[in-house]
Amino acid sequence: MADITRRFGWRHLRGAPTAHIRHHRSGRLVHDGPGLSFWYRSLTAALSEVPVDDRELAMTFHARTSDFQDVAVQATVTYRVSDPAIAAARLDFSIDPDTGVWRGAPLEQLSTLLTETAQQHALDVLARTSLSSALVDGVAAVRERVASGLAAEPRLPATGIEIVAVRVVALRPEPEVERALRTPAREQIQQEADRATYERRAVAVERERAIAENELASQIELARREEQLVEQRGTNARREAEEKAAADAVKAGAEAARTLRLTEAEAARTVQLAEAEATRNVRLAAAEAERQVKLAEAEATAARAVGAARAEAQSAWLRVHGEVDAATLHALTGTRLAENLPRIESVTVSPDVLTGLLAKLGAAGGSGESA
Repeated sequence: MADITRRFGWRHLRGAPTAHIRHHRSGRLVHDGPGLSFWYRSLTAALSEVPVDDRELAMTFHARTSDFQDVAVQATVTYRVSDPAIAAARLDFSIDPDTGVWRGAPLEQLSTLLTETAQQHALDVLARTSLSSALVDGVAAVRERVASGLAAEPRLPATGIEIVAVRVVALRPEPEVERALRTPAREQIQQEADRATYERRAVAVERERAIAENELASQIELARREEQLVEQRGTNARREAEEKAAADAVKAGAEAARTLRLTEAEAARTVQLAEAEATRNVRLAAAEAERQVKLAEAEATAARAVGAARAEAQSAWLRVHGEVDAATLHALTGTRLAENLPRIESVTVSPDVLTGLLAKLGAAGGSGESA
């Protein structure tokens, strides 16, 4: 669609490179070509826009084969407008001068024309072809027939239309027929798959048998080698035991000789130590006896001195006591007795004892006074 803008009563049109613009003013062609850009007045302008690019037209229609089976045809036709002037004259490509929108539906007219023409040629081919042949070779046959029919159609060049390419996408029967046709092929494929599965299983079983035989042979060989290994280990163990016994004998002899030497040395050392100990004990005994003698002599001397001192002290004590009067001796005796008596914390005097004591004191006082 052309791009139209408004400026003070004028209109400006800017077309695309793939759109052929034809501008008539008062019945006279003013502008003609693709990708134009110009100013015009909408009241006096008649504009046409014809697309000149390649366009794809997808079509789907139904046909019937020679064995009365319905098939669906999916095709695509590529076309373009080769002569825009003829196309604008045969079809309504005029656009509104204010909005740039087509007044009619020219592309729909072209689609209807191409679809009906292609459908007519496809129906002619399929009507003389069976369903199985149509499904096998129908795509190529329909494509060639449609392409040749559209190329030979006189109305298309007269309308300025050129066919670029024709493609037939698929020929499909009805779903029930398609499922029925697929069944034999599926069964055959399934049979091939089953046969392949059985063959694969047979090969797998054969390989498993070969693997089992190889494993059995390997186990036999391993058992034989293990037997050889056990025998060799026994030989090695016996040899090791013999060598160990010989080494132990040598070691025991060396240990016995060393023990004998150590025993002899220990005995000699023990004898020497005993002799030295005896000598030391004799010396100690002599020294101890001499010390005891000296100690006894010192103790005897000390005892004699102590006895003499005690005798001297006793004599002096007796002399002193012989010279003192009886009252002093009685006082000293009371004092010594008081020192040796136990300590009295308290004394309880009963009235009877106190009365008797007072009576004795009174009697003693009276006698003293009379004396």
